[in-house]
Amino acid sequence: MASHTIGSFPAELLAAKKQIRERARSYGLDFFPVVFEMCDYEQMNQIAAYGGFPQRYPHWRFGAEYERLRKQHFYGLGRVYEMVINNDPCYAYLQESNPLVDQKLVIAHVYGHCDFFKNNLWFSQTNRKMMDEMANHATRIRRHIEKQGYDTVERFLDVCLSLEDLIDPHSMFLNRGPLEQKPEDQPREELVSKFKAKDYLDRWINPPALLEAEAKKMREDRAKSRHVSPAHPTRDVLLYLLQHARLDDWQMDCLSIVREEAYYYAPQGMTKVMNEGWATYWHSTLMTKHFVDAAEIIDYADHHSGTVHMPPGNFNPYKIGLELFRDIEDRWNKGRFGKAYEESENLGEKKSWDKGLGLGREKIFEVRRMYNDINFIDEFMTGEFIEKHKFYQYGRDPHTGQLRIVTRDPQRIKKTMLYHLTNHGRPFIYVVDGDYCSRGELYLAHQHNGLDLEIKFAVETLKNLHQIWRRPVHLQARIDDDMVLFSYAGDQPKQQTIHDELPKPAHQIA
Repeated sequence: MASHTIGSFPAELLAAKKQIRERARSYGLDFFPVVFEMCDYEQMNQIAAYGGFPQRYPHWRFGAEYERLRKQHFYGLGRVYEMVINNDPCYAYLQESNPLVDQKLVIAHVYGHCDFFKNNLWFSQTNRKMMDEMANHATRIRRHIEKQGYDTVERFLDVCLSLEDLIDPHSMFLNRGPLEQKPEDQPREELVSKFKAKDYLDRWINPPALLEAEAKKMREDRAKSRHVSPAHPTRDVLLYLLQHARLDDWQMDCLSIVREEAYYYAPQGMTKVMNEGWATYWHSTLMTKHFVDAAEIIDYADHHSGTVHMPPGNFNPYKIGLELFRDIEDRWNKGRFGKAYEESENLGEKKSWDKGLGLGREKIFEVRRMYNDINFIDEFMTGEFIEKHKFYQYGRDPHTGQLRIVTRDPQRIKKTMLYHLTNHGRPFIYVVDGDYCSRGELYLAHQHNGLDLEIKFAVETLKNLHQIWRRPVHLQARIDDDMVLFSYAGDQPKQQTIHDELPKPAHQIA
């Protein structure tokens, strides 16, 4: 990749940046200080390939991403207009070849993102000094390369990066409890079930042999529970591997770096629609009301329309997020919410409903603060909204190849959208037994939420898990109507239908 020296900021753009910043604050936006840096397209592609950070550890995937972005720009298939980093201060990059109207739009867009980073609940637990931490990670990886060799470290990083989604993003906000039971956490001795009876009937109502058998079983169950690992099913597979896999120190450090960066990026995946919608809402508000000259209006409209363009059957988070925020603002301004509105069966009355409450701006700031994409869409994407914007579900006609509407049913449309947004469309995988069959084997389970597991990806994941665990690994999944166990022990992957005779793991996942 090309090295770079950040360019200077033109005076005209510097003045516009200050004006946009102050105007954004006047609307109530609240953000960390924002450091803007000017780059040429090569520098922009380099930083974008690194995920927005100037320094990352060496790995082939960054070079591959750089080449993709460079060719995309060269052939006119697209370019990076802006990047902004969740940090304190926030860092944002502008491409110097963009015209002034595009730069102003991007600056307004960036301030929307920075407000979202600072105030949205799902970003509240992220590292606000990640710019420094990424540089620290790069230094640590380079030290391992010096000692272990580039190829060795890169191959292990490939394995770790293939598992980076196996974390529990909600664990940052919930106390899941320890993965292992401490002695004081063990269940206390329970009394056997004994019925009340007169003394002369007791030996018949409570047979001593039966009581002893029950007591023995309780002792055996307690003994087993002392050695169950994990103590409960855990989604943070990477944490379990860090605590229990037999890794060298440098390998543990690489895996911990991948896990830490995965948690940093997780809220961005959880709020993509909201974050882009919020930023687009504010660049459209600030630009159209304050910062577009008459000579710039056509260029602005062209760029903005390109940003929110969504052909039938596509998914554009900028468009969906923007329209939802606008719809929420309009509904709360007019009072089109609550029991009275929802229960009204007069279509004419509902269409003209306007209580003049003026609560829209307050409401969208509240939504920005509390929600992620799942509850944002689940709560606010109404049937009226879907019909108004024609956000129907489309599919290709198998005979003609033409795009046709599959369904207009709002519940089905929303359900499909939520399936693909939940956990970024990735499966929910839990560690349910770290000592399966008392042989030190790792048993994971897929929690079926409506979407089946992709078998080829599941098998590749098992192979990579095996390289870390170094013992046989298993994955339980529902395929069609069958419960299937995929296994890998270092040779050929195996697949079998789960039956009653197969040993059960320590925990069960529904």
